[in-house]
Amino acid sequence: MPSSALFTIAALIWGSTFFAITLQLGEAPPAVSVAYRFFLAAATLFLICLVKRDRLILPWRVHKWMALQGVLTFCISYLCTYESEQHVVSGLVAVVFALMVFWTPLLSSLFFGTVINRRTIGCGVAAIAGVALLFSRSIGAAWLEFQAGGSAEFIAGVVLALAATIASSAGSIVVTKVKEECENLPLTMAWSMLWGASLVTIWSLAHGDRFVIPASATYWGGLVYLSIFGSVIAFFAYFTLIGRIGAQKTVYIGVITPVLSVLLSIQLEGYRPGPIEFAGMVLCLASVAWALRAPAAQKVETANLNNPLETP
Repeated sequence: MPSSALFTIAALIWGSTFFAITLQLGEAPPAVSVAYRFFLAAATLFLICLVKRDRLILPWRVHKWMALQGVLTFCISYLCTYESEQHVVSGLVAVVFALMVFWTPLLSSLFFGTVINRRTIGCGVAAIAGVALLFSRSIGAAWLEFQAGGSAEFIAGVVLALAATIASSAGSIVVTKVKEECENLPLTMAWSMLWGASLVTIWSLAHGDRFVIPASATYWGGLVYLSIFGSVIAFFAYFTLIGRIGAQKTVYIGVITPVLSVLLSIQLEGYRPGPIEFAGMVLCLASVAWALRAPAAQKVETANLNNPLETP
């Protein structure tokens, strides 16, 4: 399948999953819903591997990287996302995820020595300014409420969303290490999701959450959609793209997903952004789109300025 098709599939699916997560809130503790999601997704992927007659056992050297990917991508990131969406509308959380375009090259530079060009740095500053505009009035109102003795839930939601983006970016650069150890993507996805779901379960039990079985058809419909489409299909497309063009370009999927998520929030959650919020969204997304035109960062020792990575 061409990279452009994989890019579109992941962007369209994830654009809707931010709202689909809200269908599960209130039915079960957020961490429990995360565990259910990735246990179901992992089981689906293991079944696919069994049908293909793949050997499921992998050596520990592979599991070390899969466990790290699991804790970053399928544990910390989604725990923070589900908790965040209890306090912030899903469309705004999706816009914050656009910042992955800048966290990813930053972390790649920190851990793998890649070079970040000046355009990417400038776009990152603009995107952060856009996110600040987007949340300025809401955070200001929440801060005044907090000073008056009220709750700081909205501010906590924004902080959790930012933490989720950083964990996701870190997980994205680990994908390359996992692929170096094992080329069987469905199998490594299955194990990584199982690691993530297991760690979420441990967190839930330590936190005192109850593993309830919701009766709502809406909950289970959302769970199946998030597990099969949002996890198995979208992550397969995403991780395949990382293998082809690198994490730093693949995260540009973040340009598309916030647009659809905000439209769904306006239609289904009653979100009504004002001129300042619209300006912030436009600035953030425009800066991310401009970063897309920049050459991808490369490792210092292998840089070849005449052959930048191909875009999807």
